[in-house]
Amino acid sequence: MPDQEQTDALPPEEELGDDVALRPGPNADNSADVARYISAEVRARYEVHSYRHAAAILATSFPAELAEIEQALLDFNMTTHDIGMPGGNESVIPKKYSRILRPMGWVETRIQGDLLVRMQEFDEAFLDNDKTRKLKRPESEPHLIENFIDGHKIDYVKGRVACDLEWNSKDQTFDRDLYAMRAFHECGLISAGVVVTRSMSMNPVFDAVTQLDKSGNPETIEKGPKAGQPKSVKAKYGASTTWMGKLLYRLNAGRHGACPVLVFGMTPKLITDWKEP
Repeated sequence: MPDQEQTDALPPEEELGDDVALRPGPNADNSADVARYISAEVRARYEVHSYRHAAAILATSFPAELAEIEQALLDFNMTTHDIGMPGGNESVIPKKYSRILRPMGWVETRIQGDLLVRMQEFDEAFLDNDKTRKLKRPESEPHLIENFIDGHKIDYVKGRVACDLEWNSKDQTFDRDLYAMRAFHECGLISAGVVVTRSMSMNPVFDAVTQLDKSGNPETIEKGPKAGQPKSVKAKYGASTTWMGKLLYRLNAGRHGACPVLVFGMTPKLITDWKEP
């Protein structure tokens, strides 16, 4: 969940509206079906998408875990001050989410595994009646492939449900997250994954919020005609960071494999001191 400073600003929403790569693809679940399983209160505050029936699986097979995730999403909030603060390894926003989920038993988890390979060899005997018979040789020593599985960590795992939050990392982090969930799922360790990230609707906020230094003081533009004016955080939350468009692009391409994935996009409704211009 580390934050990354970016210099490429996110394109305006109207420039992305016709890009099919940034919208839920044909493998995504119907929004009406998602509404059956995710509470209206959560859907009012988050952009929600489901792939491979993740919402239905979580609601019917893991209702307790889904209820905890929904409660965490509803308890979670942020301020413009949080958004303006520099991140480093982990900004205040992911830490807020961890403070809610950790006491509920959601733990950071990584899987590792060796592969033990056995070979069975057979000789073929040719009989006088033109028939053949296969003769099994004694088994050879098994071959051990160490670290055959060496997956990345997942932020929050409880039972058979995994969850990752990506606020402002490099967008390639989504590949790591989806690969990890896919590996957990293929090993039979989880039944579904959840990803929480920024919705595109956060863009107007980044235009208006001032960048702060580590002490929480406003930073100003140093050079040019706007020297001395407050410095916006817009450049920090760039197009190559983790936001909904970069995640949907990967889900549409199937990078999560067969693992069902439920997605929540943070919207400005989570910002307690934000008012629409």
